Amino acid sequence: MNAPVFGLIIIGDEILSGRRSDKHLAKCIEILAAHGQALAWAEYVGDEPPRITATLRRAFASGDAVFCTGGIGATPDDHTRQCAAAALGVALKPHPEARALIDARMQAVAREQGQPWQPDHPDHQRRLQMGVLPAGARLIPNSYNQIPGFSCSGPGGGAVHFMPGFPVMAWPMIEWVLTHEYAGRLDAGARQLERSVIIFGSIEAALTPVMERVEAAHPQVKVFSLPSMDHPEYGRHIDLGVKGPPPAVQAAYADLRAWLAPLNLRYGPEITRP
Repeated sequence: MNAPVFGLIIIGDEILSGRRSDKHLAKCIEILAAHGQALAWAEYVGDEPPRITATLRRAFASGDAVFCTGGIGATPDDHTRQCAAAALGVALKPHPEARALIDARMQAVAREQGQPWQPDHPDHQRRLQMGVLPAGARLIPNSYNQIPGFSCSGPGGGAVHFMPGFPVMAWPMIEWVLTHEYAGRLDAGARQLERSVIIFGSIEAALTPVMERVEAAHPQVKVFSLPSMDHPEYGRHIDLGVKGPPPAVQAAYADLRAWLAPLNLRYGPEITRP
């Protein structure tokens, strides 16, 4: 079984307007790296239902494993649950287990605050909307407040894992999904490695023929060139290297260095990133 390709969708006007700074992208990359995986793509989407629906439809058709943060609450600006159902062409339905978890959480809150439990109160009925999910949804536990996220699979083989926009909730949920839904597939050869070398006093045009030669000889790897004008440690330089499965990277990097040698370049440190 092939290892999954991971994507990330971050939903919320507050991110695009700058009222909130996104923290999910960097953290998702970090979490995946700890499991030997890499993030293949990411998208930011505002709170516009047609755009969210179109984005989710592509994700469900992609065959990828996609984390989606934001918009699963019960206020008028939360559209993700509804858009997920529309993207899948299924109905929204009360999920008995999700609603039971919401009931239990709010009963506990009432006890903590010394208030009577009022399951018929309009506020609680609105909260229960968070347990109205696309038909066939699977729950993702929420270790912070027990109100779950959910996962859905699409006809194209893509699976989207929906969680709140709050990092304190979303990040443990990403870990849970990786360890429970993909644990057996994370050892299927998708572990990535990067090896690169800092090069001073050159330009990318001069390095391009070597990069093309490495990619042609080693189709399993990607060659990258990251120029920097004002790096605090290295100043003006190019970070040139390869990334991909570890055995392929080791062979490709050896060829990269060998084929760079005739150029008489000035080198800085070599860098390895798991």
